[in-house]
Amino acid sequence: MTKNVAAVVVAGGRGLRAGGDLPKQYRNLGNVPVLHQSLAIFAGHDEIRWVQPVIHRDDGALYAEAAKGLSLLPPAFGGATRQASVRAGLEALADKRPAIVLVHDAARPFCSPALVSRAIVAAAEGAAIPGVAMTDTIKEVDAGGHVVRTLDRTALRGVQTPQAFGFDALLAAHRKAHAAGREDFTDDAALAEWAGMTVGVFAGEAGNVKLTTSDDFAAAEARELAALGDVRTGNGYDVHQFVAGDHVWIGGVRIAHDHGVTGHSDADVGLHALVDAILGALADGDIGSHFPPSDPQWKGASSDRFLRFAVERVQKRGGRVGHLDLTVVCEAPKIGPHRDAMRARIAEIAGISIDRVGVKATTSETLGFTGRREGIAAMATATIRLPWSAP
Repeated sequence: MTKNVAAVVVAGGRGLRAGGDLPKQYRNLGNVPVLHQSLAIFAGHDEIRWVQPVIHRDDGALYAEAAKGLSLLPPAFGGATRQASVRAGLEALADKRPAIVLVHDAARPFCSPALVSRAIVAAAEGAAIPGVAMTDTIKEVDAGGHVVRTLDRTALRGVQTPQAFGFDALLAAHRKAHAAGREDFTDDAALAEWAGMTVGVFAGEAGNVKLTTSDDFAAAEARELAALGDVRTGNGYDVHQFVAGDHVWIGGVRIAHDHGVTGHSDADVGLHALVDAILGALADGDIGSHFPPSDPQWKGASSDRFLRFAVERVQKRGGRVGHLDLTVVCEAPKIGPHRDAMRARIAEIAGISIDRVGVKATTSETLGFTGRREGIAAMATATIRLPWSAP
């Protein structure tokens, strides 16, 4: 069957109630931006042909990072209201002429593929929206905060997205509202009702929550962690020999020294140990099996590539890195002056906060090859979280 369904994902708002330094759609849940998760729902769905993001004109760089790896149409720029942003997305799709369009809020990253499929089926019968039954008692109150009446919750539904429509009908309704100067509709169903369309309701999902406040983000983080119940720990160890030179790389930081080191790639003993720790937690080989030292392409390569690769292996399994701990063993150079720079660089490469990275140093009290200043060693521990699966 030829796919003729498009999705408009609205991501042009500022999200001020959620707090933080970024619009809420660009904040991370785990290590992944909310917007990436919302776009991926549709980009990876077998029944969706086109995904049309709508973003704020000032968010180009944030969007480019959040949309990495996804097959999407070029973003449209939104307007001052949600309604104007949806209209911009629809106009951007006009030359595609999809039969059905779904409109989804970027701040709902937990929508399931099954809900998307239900929306598409429902749209074949006309305009349709997902709704969930009210479980709380609902009161109408006046301006003074006094109860006016208790509503019959059996006839009420909490409305979600994606909302589903025939494309031509929804575009015409948006154009009609714009021409009439109506820019106050808070969802597309209300606009469709105003335009004379009958709107059906199909089953929504309790988990398809919208992230609006800081409390919503805290609850979402807790939900994500609860789903990642398979907590694993891996260890890594690496050594490199000192040779003639004027610097060493340790923990992603270049440190001036009266010797260099020899070994795999740039011989960053710290990052190599961390890579093996992560791969060990995944039970996924070691650095040498993925990047053989015999392969000339890795000669002199920057080790941040290896650490990023290991982290991506975790993410592809649906997991996240929880903590990285590194211990460097050498008589010199001194690690203390560079500790915070190493922590910051490791955190940057791994995509985690700096408070999840530990860097320590010790000497071997002049014993062994490190004590004789013949080389440098590092030990690392990685803690990761994966979705739980039965053995």
